[in-house]
Amino acid sequence: MKVEITVNGERTSADVEPRTLLAHYLRENVGLKATNIGCDTTSCGACTVLVDGESVKSCTVLAVQADQQSVTTMEGLGTYADGELSHPVAAAFRQEHGLQCGFCTPGMVMAAVSLIDENPDLTEADVREGLEGNLCRCTGYHNIVRAVLVAAGKDPDAAQAAGTEDKTIPPGFSTGKAEPSRTGPGEGDA
Repeated sequence: MKVEITVNGERTSADVEPRTLLAHYLRENVGLKATNIGCDTTSCGACTVLVDGESVKSCTVLAVQADQQSVTTMEGLGTYADGELSHPVAAAFRQEHGLQCGFCTPGMVMAAVSLIDENPDLTEADVREGLEGNLCRCTGYHNIVRAVLVAAGKDPDAAQAAGTEDKTIPPGFSTGKAEPSRTGPGEGDA
């Protein structure tokens, strides 16, 4: 089956099997390797791309479903210009040290781009909830959240000072603050 997909502003086309995932189309047919495949079950978010401006996990979208649509990958956000990353979200991830091994970074950045486009007046809790479907096994999320807030034009220190005590933090996300002990010294020790 032939598909025609605009990827990062360039028209692409290929004959693909109907079961070809968008992630595989991007990696194998277009040659863009930033879209990582981590789970094939939508659990990790490493394959997140934008389809017509909406973030999607490309491991669960068929290439034929993206036919005649526009896809943006991490490579489409821009490159270095005068030694600096040209997209504000990518630059903020670098500035705030929002990455370690880098495997989740492209999907995390793409999810953040969509999140900021949908809600430019983000709070720390909004960022944590909005990135809930993207997993990182290295960072603990604190600097990722800071990076998204910086990219959205927010002061991450003020956002943290505003606190998240009243709000539910999604599982797997750290507030970046030490949790108070629920027992006194020596209590609860086995």
